[in-house]
Amino acid sequence: MNTPDTASKVLIVDDEPNIVLALEFLLQREGYRTEKAFNGLQALEYATDFVPDIVILDVMMPGMDGFEVARRMRQSPVLDHTKIVFLTAKG
Repeated sequence: MNTPDTASKVLIVDDEPNIVLALEFLLQREGYRTEKAFNGLQALEYATDFVPDIVILDVMMPGMDGFEVARRMRQSPVLDHTKIVFLTAKG
């Protein structure tokens, strides 16, 4: 298991709090450090400060959707190594 200093960092971004809490619980149980955001602007702000290794990003959010958040993250040199995993409830 990772120590808190070496644990991979995951930013969870979703406008549905229950999904965020469930993912946070599962990831922390496996030793990941997590941060959570509930909209696109918050995600961009937190990602710049937290500099996650992975972002789990909801596609459909009000205001700024996940595709726009990912596009803006890719424009930031601070986040160029960050992997993005899209999450959606749409079938």
